[in-house]
Amino acid sequence: MLISDIMFTQRRRGTDGGGADLQLLVRKVPRDLHRWLRAKCKTGRTQNEVLLELLHGAMDREFGGALFGAVPIQSPPRTPPSGLFTFIDLFAGIGGFRIGMTMNGGRCVFTSERDRFCQRTYRAWFGEESIQGDINDPAIDLGRDIPDHDVLCAGFPCQPFSIAGVSKKRSLGMADGFADEKQGNLFFRICDIVDAKRPPVLFIENVKNLRSHDRGNTWRVIRSELEVRGYLLHAEVIDARAWVPQHRERIFIVGFDRGVFGDSPRFEFPDPPIAAAPILGEVLDPDPPAQYTLTDHLWGYLQAYARKHAAKGNGFGFGLVTPKDVTRTLSARYHKDGSEILIAQPPWNPRRLTPTEAGRLMGYGRRYAGAFGHGADFPIVVSDTQAYRQFGNSVVPGVVEAIGQRIADAIVARATGRSGSLLRRSRHSRTASVLT
Repeated sequence: MLISDIMFTQRRRGTDGGGADLQLLVRKVPRDLHRWLRAKCKTGRTQNEVLLELLHGAMDREFGGALFGAVPIQSPPRTPPSGLFTFIDLFAGIGGFRIGMTMNGGRCVFTSERDRFCQRTYRAWFGEESIQGDINDPAIDLGRDIPDHDVLCAGFPCQPFSIAGVSKKRSLGMADGFADEKQGNLFFRICDIVDAKRPPVLFIENVKNLRSHDRGNTWRVIRSELEVRGYLLHAEVIDARAWVPQHRERIFIVGFDRGVFGDSPRFEFPDPPIAAAPILGEVLDPDPPAQYTLTDHLWGYLQAYARKHAAKGNGFGFGLVTPKDVTRTLSARYHKDGSEILIAQPPWNPRRLTPTEAGRLMGYGRRYAGAFGHGADFPIVVSDTQAYRQFGNSVVPGVVEAIGQRIADAIVARATGRSGSLLRRSRHSRTASVLT
C-alpha cells in the first residue's frame, strides 16, 4: 500500500448483529507528512504500526473528538516538523532560508548574521539565542565551531553584484564584485566552510545579475570554485511573482556533492504554484495609519523628478500601483521615500506600504507566522527604517520552501537508496574531490 493511499479499517457492529466495515481513505497526503511517514517506517516498523501508534496517542490524550468529531477545536500553532536533515543559515538576515527549510523538515544547527538589527528580529521570530556575528571573524575555527550539517544555506550579500549596487559603487569610484573587500569576497568564505565541513548539499541565493556581472566572469569563478570541489550544480533564475504579488527575480544555486549523490541526483527546480498568483490587495491592511501617506511636498518632488527624467528619455520614476496590481521589486532603500511601490488611494496622495505589509509582500504572512508560534503576522521589533531594509534584502521564504522541498526529496531518495549517512559519505568523498 502506498503511503499516499493510506487506509484505516474499523469494525463496527450493525443493528442486525452483523459486522460492517467502516473505511476511511486518506488521499492527497502532503509531501512533508509523506516524507515523515516514510522516515518513520524505515526504523523497522510497518506503516500500520506507525499509524496505530498515532491513533493510540490521540486516544490517550483525548484528541478523539478533534480527529473524528463534527465540531473542530482550536489548536495551538503548529511547530514545523524537524529532523529530516540539518542545515546552517549563513548571512541569515531575518530568516527566509530558515523558514523555508524548517517547513520541509530541516533543523537549523548554526546561524550567522552580522547586522545587530537583523539579529534582533531573528531572535524574536525564532527564539534563537546563539547567533554568530561576522562569519569572517578570524577567531572562528570553521571545523570546530560550525556543526556538521547536511545543507549549507547562504544568501550572501548581493550589493556588489546587483545592477543598482554596481551602478552606485562605480559612480562613487568604489570597487564592486569580488573586488569589494567588505562584501564581495564573502563567497570565498563559503568556500572555506565547504572545505572545512564538506556539506552534501549547497543552497545559495543572489541577484540574477550575478550571472552577467563583469561580462560573466563572476559567474564563471563561482561555478569553477564549486565544481572543482566536487559539486554538481543546478542554477536557475526564478521570479517570485507566483508566490507573492511582486516581481522579484533571483538566482538560486543548488549543488550536490558527487561523492554522495553521484552524477544524477534526483533534483529539478520546482514549477510555480498552479494556484492563481496573488495580487497586492491580498497583503494590504484595510485601514492603514495616516503616517504612511506621502506629504504634499514629497509627492510633488517625486512627480517633478519623474517628469524631469522622462524628458531625458530615462525610466527613473515612481511606481504607482492599485490593490489589483503586482509591484516592482521591494528594495532595501524603500525606507527613503517608498517611490518604487506607492499605493494609490484617491482622492488623497498615495501612500507607502506599512512595515507589516512589506513583510507580507515578501511572503512573511499568516501561514509562516502561525507555524512559528506567532499570530497573523510576524512581530516588527525594529524601527520602520530597519524593517524596510530587512524585508528589502530578504529572500522570499515561499520560493525557498518550494526549492527546499525538492532538496528534501533528493535527500530522502538518496538516503533510501543506499545505507550510510549523507555526512559520512560526504567526508569520504572529500579526498577525491578537494585534495587532489
